[in-house]
Amino acid sequence: MNKKLRNRFVRISAVIGMCLPVLLYGCGPGNEGKDPGMKEKLSLPVATLALSDATVAVFYSALLEGKVNVEIRPQVDGTLQTVYVDEGSFVKAGQSLFKIDDRVYREQYNSALASQHAAEAKLVVARLDEEKLVPLVENKVIAEIQLKTAKANTKAAQAAEEQAKAAARSAQVNLDYTLIKAPVSGYIGKIPLRLGSLVSKNQSEWLTLLSDVSQVYAYFSMSENDFMRFRQKYAGATIQEKLQKVSPVSLVMSDGTLYAEKGVIGSMSGQFDQTTASVRIRAVFPNPHGLLRSGNTGKVMMESLSHQVLLVPQAATVELQDKVFVFVLGKGNSVKKQVVTVSGKSGNNFIVSTGLKQGDAIVTAGIEKLKDGMVIVPVKNAAALEVQK
Repeated sequence: MNKKLRNRFVRISAVIGMCLPVLLYGCGPGNEGKDPGMKEKLSLPVATLALSDATVAVFYSALLEGKVNVEIRPQVDGTLQTVYVDEGSFVKAGQSLFKIDDRVYREQYNSALASQHAAEAKLVVARLDEEKLVPLVENKVIAEIQLKTAKANTKAAQAAEEQAKAAARSAQVNLDYTLIKAPVSGYIGKIPLRLGSLVSKNQSEWLTLLSDVSQVYAYFSMSENDFMRFRQKYAGATIQEKLQKVSPVSLVMSDGTLYAEKGVIGSMSGQFDQTTASVRIRAVFPNPHGLLRSGNTGKVMMESLSHQVLLVPQAATVELQDKVFVFVLGKGNSVKKQVVTVSGKSGNNFIVSTGLKQGDAIVTAGIEKLKDGMVIVPVKNAAALEVQK
């Protein structure tokens, strides 16, 4: 074979090699009569909506505070001599916390006590002088004016004694203030000052913050619309009567766990905050193990029973730009993206107030694959809502 024929044979072989896979695909099993551009329709579960009763849970962001928060401040001037406690420790009422150098105040007390003793002695002398003059006046040995003068001296000595006692008590109070004790039982907060620090009764900075957390107050705010619904939902002539009808509330802590103890709604503010258009509410939670502390955050969960509402699984929804959408099954099994209004939450379901009605069919899974107008193969999944509960 000459060189020219050999080159032509190589070119023909290359063309056959390129076309062979295409020919084989067209002749393969399952491809007869199939349009290569046609895509398979998605088979997705669909559920028909029905009205049902549901427990509605509403969450409100809350700030926790101890039952009593006491700012421990010095009542006298001096240097901090001793710190008996550490940050975060639990103390009982009456336990010593801080000691201020008391030498000046002890000397002031000793001086006041000495003045008191001197005044007491002068009173004794004045009374003796008065008693000595009584028989002399009765026997008309001396004039009565001398007895009156002695009685006046006695009263003056008595007043001086009372004044000296008051000064001694005041000095005793200042001396006692040098030892600072816990007014309530609770946990010690931050201690910004250390030994040797100069303290003053006029200083703005406190020595520490003592929190009694045997009970914890959870403060949260309710919007005006929520407040109006609250008034309509619970019976009672006054707000306090309505609060008594509210079921015990739960606390969801910052890590998402549910606090073991139930709380009660204790009080509601008498007026709305004009800045936020909300009213402040206080829930009270027992804290027997000291798990909650002042400054913690969480969410108060209020639950109530709603009748004949539409429940939609959260997994059947998608949130986009602060709007919630579902895919509704329409004619010809095409799906349409529908905006819905969520008025509450029940378990893993949303309570939908507008956008859907009883009897509508929605796609319950695989919605991330859908686009508006797509045609699907619906798989009836009437139990989907029950599974989500």
